Amino acid sequence: MKKFLALMLALVMVFALAACGEAETEETTPATEPAGEETPAGEETAPAGETGEFTTVEEGKLIMATNAAFPPYEMTDDSGAVIGIDADLAAAIAEKLGLELVIDDMDFDGALLAVQQGKADMMLAGLSVTPDREAVMDFSDSYATGVQVVIVTEDSDIATSDDLVGKLIGTQRGTTGYIYASDTPENGGYGEDAVIPYDNGITAVQALKNGQVDAVIIDNGPAQEFVAANPGLKILETPWVEEEYAIGLTKGNDALNAAINNALAELIEDGTVQSIIDKYITAE
Repeated sequence: MKKFLALMLALVMVFALAACGEAETEETTPATEPAGEETPAGEETAPAGETGEFTTVEEGKLIMATNAAFPPYEMTDDSGAVIGIDADLAAAIAEKLGLELVIDDMDFDGALLAVQQGKADMMLAGLSVTPDREAVMDFSDSYATGVQVVIVTEDSDIATSDDLVGKLIGTQRGTTGYIYASDTPENGGYGEDAVIPYDNGITAVQALKNGQVDAVIIDNGPAQEFVAANPGLKILETPWVEEEYAIGLTKGNDALNAAINNALAELIEDGTVQSIIDKYITAE
């Protein structure tokens, strides 16, 4: 009899515990829905795009590597701040992603390495896409077309790019102007011995004025700025090479890369990119 009463008591306790569990579930389940609505998505973490949350080199910041000697894409103002097309575009992207933009100004090769080594999130510096760069970096969609041109002195006997054969050419180190010009003649270049690389376009143009080189190959945007600021120089009428500018990105950070590309697409669609370009490059 005692065993029977003990068994019945145990069963009563089991049913009571089960009933309590059901009651607690019914009381707590509805409370989870408002809690989810009250907490804004992405408030404590990096913004989430279509690809999910992304990471940056430094939390809450978007670090841009550049070489601010490439007007009108990047240059410094009187206070030393980096301004220009790429700086404004980077600021607009950072705002879209809810991040603080940080611009690190360095030499061109250093900026390339900063992104490749994951020390910067992206590089904007009138950067063109090449197969060699694609092997070590990812790239955004294109946001502008770059045109390589030839700067010579007004009294130069160089009239076309064909006349550059046998001449000494100045370029900015690490740029596609240097890469293409120093290539072999079979590939459309003039050979390494014919090309002198400089740290920036300003130094290359100064070398042209000093008679140290016969011509300078550089993008049309900065070329226009350099010629306007240096009487006695001109740009050959025929463009040398046309290429697309894109944002250089650390290889493998797919979520951040997708978020930047999404932001860039929106900025192109709503006219922001064109308005930035028009701000610095007036229609002729």
